[in-house]
Amino acid sequence: MLSRALRLSLVLEAALYFAAALFVGAFEPATAGLLALAGVALLRAAATALTFVAARACSGLPPWQTLRLVVGEYAAILANFVVISPFENWWMDADRLQADGASVDTRPPILLVHGYCCSRASWWWLRRRLRGAGWRVATINLEPVFTSIDNYVEPLARRVDEVLAETGSDQLIVIGHSMGGLVARAYLRRFGEAKVARLVTLGTPHQGSRLAVIGFGDNARQMLPDSAWLQSLSGSPTRPDTLVIYSGHDNFVTPQDNLLLPGAHGVAIDGVGHLAMLLSPRVARILLLAIEEDTAVGVTAAGPGG
Repeated sequence: MLSRALRLSLVLEAALYFAAALFVGAFEPATAGLLALAGVALLRAAATALTFVAARACSGLPPWQTLRLVVGEYAAILANFVVISPFENWWMDADRLQADGASVDTRPPILLVHGYCCSRASWWWLRRRLRGAGWRVATINLEPVFTSIDNYVEPLARRVDEVLAETGSDQLIVIGHSMGGLVARAYLRRFGEAKVARLVTLGTPHQGSRLAVIGFGDNARQMLPDSAWLQSLSGSPTRPDTLVIYSGHDNFVTPQDNLLLPGAHGVAIDGVGHLAMLLSPRVARILLLAIEEDTAVGVTAAGPGG
């Protein structure tokens, strides 16, 4: 399970920093502990900065907006990989799919599909926003972490059937972040559209990302631009009501034009990083407006900010 692996890696990393500070630097234990925490934070700060440099994601932004963009993404990375995902059970309760009280919700439920190297915990904030708006929201953990995207299709199909059975609905809305959008499209290719009312993707590399070269597993290879897997997927027709929400300053998908999906309606936002999309009030507003109005035509989100 990803949460267990993240906890173990965090403990080992912090222990290494602590031992180095204690025995090599000859610091007091309390100081060594603080330095270990600083090491964990600094490593992720450096990694975040490198993604922006590699993706050239800050192009055209003035300095203060660049700072806000990078800091926002760094905060999202810390929140997801250090605070929330390693301790998923603390943050994520079970999916609640029944309408409150005696009311009957005729709207389709929502199924959230996470991205590469993430888990259902990455939806912690956005799931709260959707629930707060009265939607019934389900999640899924795609495992193992490093495998072919095609291997996630059957588990997704089972989860779709479970959600529909529990809610008594005929269809649901699928929202996928990053690789999760590709998993959803692979599901539609294999099983068709009968059970899916609408597909929305957030920061999905529909045409691949050059940064996938540094990833592990078949799924990373499949997300390289012009991969045989992506070419095969592109041969499947795109639903005309598919909504693609993407950032022109995405720091994981490069070039950013690869976030577009031919035949789908796209909504661009500025000044938001790849993981920060999942913590962005602007993204939440666009998403809620789209699914509540059952159309994304005319939705715009220009301007920087979270």
